[in-house]
Amino acid sequence: MVLIGYTCRRCPDRCVVAGFALDPVLIGLGAVPGALLRLRIVNRMEPMVPRKHWGTFVVNIAASFGLGLVMALQGNCGSATGIALLLGTGFFGSLSTFSTFAMELLNELRSGRVFGFAFLALSSLVAGVIAAALGYSIGSYA
Repeated sequence: MVLIGYTCRRCPDRCVVAGFALDPVLIGLGAVPGALLRLRIVNRMEPMVPRKHWGTFVVNIAASFGLGLVMALQGNCGSATGIALLLGTGFFGSLSTFSTFAMELLNELRSGRVFGFAFLALSSLVAGVIAAALGYSIGSYA
């Protein structure tokens, strides 16, 4: 399979930087911009939507798509590229937020909005799986 604009570069069997494993460094390098982007998107959307949880919904769906894409690209290159750690675990892992999602669901229940709770839970799950599948499909054909 030919990957357009993407070159697979394998790490050596043991990626080491000054005696430390490279894996935590890759995750950290991806996590900082992912978390900052999540903060900006959620805070930017807050005035536009009636409840803050829709900003969390947007970042979680975007992260699901991105993670699906990264996993497909990594599958095409093999497991030793480091892309899954940098982008998958680091960037998209910190862009999405399950704990905030869970608290927002709990707040819906505590406020007596059972329909809002059910709609948010179901739409997040369905949209997240569809986004991940779409990202994976696109990445598989790259």
